[in-house]
Amino acid sequence: MEIIKYTDQWKVKWDKFVLESNNGTMFHMQRFFDYHIPGKFVFDHLMFVNKNQIVAVLPGKLIDGIFESPIGASYGSIVTNDITFDESLELVALLLQYGKENGYKGFELTPAPMIYETYQNQNLDFAMLWLGFSYKLHYISSAIKLDKERDIIERFTPTIRRNIRKTLKQPEISLEINERYDEFYPILVENKARHNVKPTHSYDDLLKLKELMPDNLKLFMVYFNEKPIGGSLMFFTNKNVALCFYNMLLYDYAEYKPIQRVMYEVVKYSTEQGYSYVDIGVSQDTKAKNPMTPSIGLIQFKEKFDAKTIMRNTFQIKF
Repeated sequence: MEIIKYTDQWKVKWDKFVLESNNGTMFHMQRFFDYHIPGKFVFDHLMFVNKNQIVAVLPGKLIDGIFESPIGASYGSIVTNDITFDESLELVALLLQYGKENGYKGFELTPAPMIYETYQNQNLDFAMLWLGFSYKLHYISSAIKLDKERDIIERFTPTIRRNIRKTLKQPEISLEINERYDEFYPILVENKARHNVKPTHSYDDLLKLKELMPDNLKLFMVYFNEKPIGGSLMFFTNKNVALCFYNMLLYDYAEYKPIQRVMYEVVKYSTEQGYSYVDIGVSQDTKAKNPMTPSIGLIQFKEKFDAKTIMRNTFQIKF
């Protein structure tokens, strides 16, 4: 087995491998990276290859001597099939050898949380820690474990249940799964501005992503008499997890609880489609100096929908 640099001739094989892997997501696919404006990133993706067959892939970029993964995506690190511990050790050892031989100063890798794996397996995490990696950072994220046998609304707290049932009885409130990004995005920008931040993606980025990965993006919109008052842009990242990437709310209509309604609809849809989890994303206090600082209020809000904590961990090693 050897590590070689990715070239476009491997694109089809790379994406096929990610789709069939144990822990790959849309964020690891070359089709996803294509949404970036040409020239924005010059990637240094790596492939573990044995007899011309891909064994593992590692998207990322070399920055000041440190190989970082992900770059230009939410999740990165090594994508594999459901491998044994010995195979994990071999992959990590080969990666470290490759880095040292090519003058790297180290690696910084952030994999998707374990819920994204088809067969949950922490062999790779332990192999990295055993061979010299350490944790650099932990983010707190929240996810709802889906269960077709449980009544969805009954899982939520009493106030949330009451609010959702009320919206379901109001004929002027409706929900659509559509592609009205022109309605969604301006309200999202307005929401983000309240916290002095901007969306990760531009409007054109989202349109390009929808064009490149039409089955992975779904926009849930809540309307009051045809006026958009809330919504959620879902990234269906792989066959296991639906990720709530953006929520937006028209604050003048907050009394109609559109976020609570859209959360119910997202959980309902994802459950019916056979997903295992809805990931509601990280809950960090973006204004704090320490990036790990939890946003207590946001975590508590997510817990009202029966969300439990999962961690997004970043591993690092320096030579």
